[in-house]
Amino acid sequence: MRASLSAAVLAATGLLLSATALPASPASAVAVGRTVVLDGHGFGHGHGMSQYGAQGAAKRGLGYQRIIEFYYPGTTWSQVTGRVRVLVTGDTTSDVVVATAPGLTVRDLGTGTTYRLPTPAGATRWRIAVGAGNRSVVAYYASGWHAWRPGGNAALAGDGEFRASTPLTLYTPSGTRRYRGALRSASPTPGSSARDTVNVLSMDRYVKGVIPSEMPASWHPEAVKAQAVAARTYATWSRDQYPDRYYQICDTSSCQVYGGEGVEDPRSNAAVDATARRILTYGGKPAFTQFGSSNGGWTSAGSVPYLTARSDPYDGFAGNPVHDWRVSLKAVGIERAYPSLGTLKGIRVTRRDGNGAWGGRVWTLVLNGSRKDVTVSGDAFRARFGLRSSWFTVVAR
Repeated sequence: MRASLSAAVLAATGLLLSATALPASPASAVAVGRTVVLDGHGFGHGHGMSQYGAQGAAKRGLGYQRIIEFYYPGTTWSQVTGRVRVLVTGDTTSDVVVATAPGLTVRDLGTGTTYRLPTPAGATRWRIAVGAGNRSVVAYYASGWHAWRPGGNAALAGDGEFRASTPLTLYTPSGTRRYRGALRSASPTPGSSARDTVNVLSMDRYVKGVIPSEMPASWHPEAVKAQAVAARTYATWSRDQYPDRYYQICDTSSCQVYGGEGVEDPRSNAAVDATARRILTYGGKPAFTQFGSSNGGWTSAGSVPYLTARSDPYDGFAGNPVHDWRVSLKAVGIERAYPSLGTLKGIRVTRRDGNGAWGGRVWTLVLNGSRKDVTVSGDAFRARFGLRSSWFTVVAR
């Protein structure tokens, strides 16, 4: 659901939730030539906290609590405890392979028994794999894989997970990654031959692996603290949506970008510690704290009362490179995307969300063609042509 930030430009993605659209007056089509020029605002869906806005607010002296309360009005402060289960999407194999580590153990989730693993001569790795009857088996690598019998048994009674006294090094097809907490070989369904790798850890340890992938740790400390609260709350909301699923949140921008211990930064870790366990609730439940890169100066109404549409005085500070933008599209590219058009003659925005200086983000537009007119949603048009947001207007040429 959400947005991720690169070092230079903060990319915002997330769940596109329906908001109440206000009907706009029918607009005349803007005639276009062979180049279509769009002027736009912001980067992302515009729901909830603008990350550039949080930075702008912090530079103007606002603390993280005031920043959070501006972007999520009507929510209540609370605290969270417990662990969260994170799907590690980069480990696409059916086994979980970790490097040997001090105090390495394997836990049988079927019996609840934890086994301390030995240190065989030359052993460099341990793994939980799928064996006969789709049962989980344990082995170590020392010039080849060798079976190890937990408690004298050929296989675990249930799924298994590794844990150690230090962060675990996980082997994946693209290289190694380091994770706090446990690394679980999880069956998506009982008796399945498939396994997914799931990182199980405390909420605050999880957030430490999120922040550097979502916001530069070098930003103002109060902005980074606000990001910690938003990310922690979103993860808690997601956990509550899936209390029984084998994972509760993923590690990509479809959820929140999470890189484990290997991406942590002392500055963002300090922000997590300073806001430890703090989340937002609404009606006694974790709030759906969407956030994105930049709202362009106006937040967009979301699916819940605290995701409001309002002017944002902080998003447009001088350091925000995506508050305003202009892009040129080749008409031939639009014609190829929608071949029933024929030749593109004009573009008419027929519905916006009613907010902002331009009337708001585009909900629907009509492409006028020589053969046929095509109606497209603003989000679909944005996705097709890689626009930073759906808040744009067609510039008359």
